[in-house]
Formats: sequence, C-alpha cells, structure tokens
Amino acid sequence: MGLIVQKFGGSSVADADKIRNVARIITETYRQGHSVVAVLSAQGDTTDDLIAKAAEINPKASKREMDMLLATGEQISCSLCAMAIEAMGYPVISLTGWQAGMRTNSTYGNARMKRIAPERVLAELDRRSIVIVTGFQGINKYDDITTLGRGGSDTSAVALAAALHADLCQIYTDVDGVYTADPRKVTGARKLEEITYDEMLELASLGAQVLHNRSVEMAKRYNVNLEVLSSFSGQPGTKVKEVTKNMEKVNVSGVAKDKDIARVAIIGLADEPGIAFKVFSMLGKEKINVDIILQSIGRDGTKDISFTVGVQDMDRVKVLLEDRKAALHFDHIDVVDTVAKISIVGAGMVNSAGVASQMFEALFSAGININMISTSEIKISVLVDKNDADRAVQAIHDRFFSQFGSNH
Repeated sequence: MGLIVQKFGGSSVADADKIRNVARIITETYRQGHSVVAVLSAQGDTTDDLIAKAAEINPKASKREMDMLLATGEQISCSLCAMAIEAMGYPVISLTGWQAGMRTNSTYGNARMKRIAPERVLAELDRRSIVIVTGFQGINKYDDITTLGRGGSDTSAVALAAALHADLCQIYTDVDGVYTADPRKVTGARKLEEITYDEMLELASLGAQVLHNRSVEMAKRYNVNLEVLSSFSGQPGTKVKEVTKNMEKVNVSGVAKDKDIARVAIIGLADEPGIAFKVFSMLGKEKINVDIILQSIGRDGTKDISFTVGVQDMDRVKVLLEDRKAALHFDHIDVVDTVAKISIVGAGMVNSAGVASQMFEALFSAGININMISTSEIKISVLVDKNDADRAVQAIHDRFFSQFGSNH
C-alpha cells in the first residue's frame, strides 16, 4: 500500500457539503490501505474576502501582516475537514504549514519553498492518522508565517510528495483533467490521458490555469507522479510524467491563451552594440519577466525593440524606461495592453515540419492578424489583438483537434 498526497483547491472545499465530499474521497483512499496526506486551499473566495478586509483597515498593509492574515484561510478549511473526518470515525490531525515543517525563504506574499522537515508528518502517519496540511504557506528563518503566492497550494502538495517520497500526488480541482484547451471556452476540447512535465509546464506558464507552474517545475525536478482529476466526477484524470506513451506521434498537446500581458515598443533606439543588453539587464534587475522579444532591422542608425511583459508590470516598465530615456537614447515608447498571447504546445513539435504553418493558416482563415511570433522546441506563441483571442484559440484548436485535423 502506498503513500498518496491529495490536494484540494478552493472550489472543492467551498461549503460544508463539499468539505464532506472531500472527507469522503480522503477516507475512501485511506480505507483502501493507503497512507494519506491531504493539502487544502482556503474555501472558495476566502482569500479574496480576507484581502478586502485588509483593504478596509489599511490599503498599504505590510506583506508580513498580509501573510499572517491570509494563512488563516487554509487553517479554516483544514480544521473543518478534519472535523468532518473525525465525525466519520477516522483518526485524523490537521497541521499548519509550519507544523508540517514547510521552510521557505523570506519573500512575504510570494515565498519559495526551501526545504521540508517532515518528521511531524511522518510521526502522525506512523500512528496511522490521516494528515491534513494547510497549503500555500510555510515559515521563514525568523519564524514568521509566509505564503507562496497564488496557486501555492499545488506547490505545497508537490513539495510534500517529494519530501515524503509519495507514490502519487493527486491534484483535485473542478475540472477532470488537463484538456487540449479550456473546455469552458472551446468547443471540442478533449481531455488528455497523459502529458509530459515539459508540456504541462509550458501550458501552465502560458495561461492554462489547471496547475501552478512552480508545482510542475518541482514535480519534474523530483520526479513526482502527478495526476490532475476532479473532486466531483470520480473519473480518472490526466497523468503528468516524464515520458508519455505516444510522444513520437502527437505534435500538439494543447492551445493556451494569456490575456494578462502588455506589449512594449521602444522606438528609435540607437543601432549600436549592447543596447539590448542595457534594456533587458535593467528589467532583469527589477525582477520583471520579459517574454516575446522582437528587434527590427536598423535603419538610419536606429532600431526598434518590442517585447511583452505581464500586465501587472506594465506601468513599472513605462516609468523605468522613461527615467532612463537619456541613457538609452530612444525616441519614444509605445505601451498597449490590448493584446493576448496564444500558444500551442507539444513535445513532438520541433521535429514536425508544418506545425507552425498550420497554426498561421488557421489564423489567416479566421481573418486574425499576428503581431509577434516566438518559438521554442515545444511551443509556438503569437501575439494577437485581445478581441480576437477567443476566436484565435477556437480556430487553432479546430485546425489541430477537429475530426478532420491532420494531427490525429
């Protein structure tokens, strides 16, 4: 019998009935003879409600105090779930992140996991207790509570699975697996039986909101067997692993879109060596992630550089560049957030001629203009007008996954 880590997201524990449902899933696994560690998120919109409460008191609250507040959301759902399992007559204990040995760095609000000291969890498992752990939080070297940022409960679960050498880490959500596109938005989206870590990482980073990208990175690094499945349907989910059965065959695994991006164009830069380095090293120092980069051919001694950043960094980038206008010698900058990034992801793409042209043909047929293009071994991303984003995803998805698609 194995050790299984199960993670339940906010929508899976949103009310009393759903918590009882989660308690049933956990105890069912336990009854089969497995050791179970469950990681829970805060209920439903609790985190947003807590953020609103803080804003009423102090809109500029320190990140340390915000973490102190936000960590309570997971404590509520974990203790309630433990009570539900107690009521069913099973041995259970709920633990906070720090009781479970989750050690993080000191970046309040977006902490990174440093290590896990799982002695307490292992001791409880030895007593044959079901262990329920708060997701999304840990403790830093000052013994302060920290939180891991949005989606952090996935990372908590994978980190625990790695530290405990679990046989399986199941991520329960409100969808029953990983799909070729968002099934709520795209007709004909299909569930994948399995997907590689690399493909899942790209899809997670590109806006498919099934798994937190840091959790996939960690699963890949420690070779944690992951499964994404629904806490409501009882159906098998999608396995995420190193190698999948038909890696050679499938070119495209999924289509993702990200509307939370902005395009920055620096117009009339001096066409001289080192200018791109100056721009991007400055943004790197400010911890601003840059994605698609396009540099135009120089003319009249100047060139233009365009790139994309997260929409949350847009205003900061604007200010940083304007402050250094004299040093960088550019004419002006143009910043828009009316764009969306559409990406296709697939492990076999690099060796498959014609995948890009099929994607571009689908967009052309739908009358959608492409702003920028970026490619890597397993993905192709294009920038389109935000108003065209949903149509673009549907057109590309139809091209690769319809009954008549050339891919399957």
